[in-house]
Amino acid sequence: MKELQWLAVVRHGQSTGNVTAQAAEEGGAEVIEIPERDADVPLSDLGREQAEAVGEHLGRQAPDVAVVSPYLRTRQTARLALGDRGVPLIVDERLRDRELGVLDLLTGRGVQARLPDEARRRSRLGKFYYRPPGGESWADVLLRLRALLREVREDYPEGRVVLFAHEATVLLVRYLAERLDEAELMAIAHRTTIANCSISSWRREGDLLVPEAFNAVDHLHREGTQPTRQEDVNASASHHP
Repeated sequence: MKELQWLAVVRHGQSTGNVTAQAAEEGGAEVIEIPERDADVPLSDLGREQAEAVGEHLGRQAPDVAVVSPYLRTRQTARLALGDRGVPLIVDERLRDRELGVLDLLTGRGVQARLPDEARRRSRLGKFYYRPPGGESWADVLLRLRALLREVREDYPEGRVVLFAHEATVLLVRYLAERLDEAELMAIAHRTTIANCSISSWRREGDLLVPEAFNAVDHLHREGTQPTRQEDVNASASHHP
């Protein structure tokens, strides 16, 4: 069976939601005051610069297709990065960010103060399996990623594919590409903060996808653009859009 030759995943650039969320966490607020719904949060000015810097790197990689989360910040990242390079762009809702249900827009402090029972349940179950009411666990997100990647392999055999998505997606694509188990994934997640417009990639060697780069931001430094890392402080609780 023919397989992908190269797979990469790019986290979107810094968003206005990232900036607001970081300020809320650092200021000890319980709620992240973002006026838009999560799907409509745009890139910040810095995020747009970061996305353009990604384009210089991808231009050398020559992807056959880009599959993109439908969220505005991710679509903006993809379009700025791909520019007029002629790479087909496919928007797929299975790449959307993790649904957080009742935890949405709460800081870590907010979850502890307003939903203490959920905080205890999350602590007991762990991040991989904890599903907030109305939301998704990481295992839930993996179900849609498995289906998406299976279709991509079938549609682009021996292809070079780049995904534009979100923080958790980067970690979960690594879980699938490298056939990790829960403990290995959680160890990586615990020590890693996925940077805005970072690139993680794998190349085909025999039957395996072999790691090439993970959470790399060298391209941002080369283009004179500031890397940013909005940690999932709630890693706890909510995400930072």
